Amino acid sequence: MSAAEFGVDVALDADGVAWLVLRNPARRNAVRLEMWQAIPAAVRALAADRTTRVLVMRGHRRDAAAAAAYEETTAHAFEALLAVEQPVVAMIHGACVGGGLALAACADLRIAADDARLALPAARLGLGYHFSGVERLVRLVGPSAAAEIFFTARPYTAAEALRIGLVNQVVPKAELETFTTQYAGAIASNAPLTLRAAKRAIVESQRDPGARDLAAVRRAIAACFESSDYAEGVRAFSEKRAPRFRGD
Repeated sequence: MSAAEFGVDVALDADGVAWLVLRNPARRNAVRLEMWQAIPAAVRALAADRTTRVLVMRGHRRDAAAAAAYEETTAHAFEALLAVEQPVVAMIHGACVGGGLALAACADLRIAADDARLALPAARLGLGYHFSGVERLVRLVGPSAAAEIFFTARPYTAAEALRIGLVNQVVPKAELETFTTQYAGAIASNAPLTLRAAKRAIVESQRDPGARDLAAVRRAIAACFESSDYAEGVRAFSEKRAPRFRGD
């Protein structure tokens, strides 16, 4: 397979929705090492663009030393996604297994096609799953559901994933891209500073009380009230029209 047949592609729509596309169709979009390596820079570039309001992800080691090196590479990708201040949405279709599901778990929201199958087959491969990944899954679905996902290593249907809270929305396969585009667009039309403040508060609420950066949350909230977007929101409400937020 040539380098042109797999990779990480990025695009930014006019409405502020950025797309991160993991492309490896010959392997059902399995995430190759080179793709893991490319994700952090691509994510940081999109997140640093002031016009980006929502980031959407989608698909188009034998010994301990090798496993540790591979885990370090994937950890950089996870950290880059988790550091994004804007809302992150994962669009899931077909097989979302192993690394693909680990990436989706780093998103704030997950939308799945009704034909999606989600699984973490670590127990069938004999590998040790990193603690941070287990922790993220527990926070998403709770300890009991996380235990079942890991212990059984079985694939979950989209409906099952919705039931346990692993995904937020399930839509017909034919409507997935249209629905996700509209969903992300609706988020992007909201006040960017408010979205960032809400995301920061949600992130801090998941930390141990002693580790929470509540000062950062307060600063983010204050920035909303000091912004021109706040004045625009109030003005648009009084004028009974849709607001035009700029993110400042």
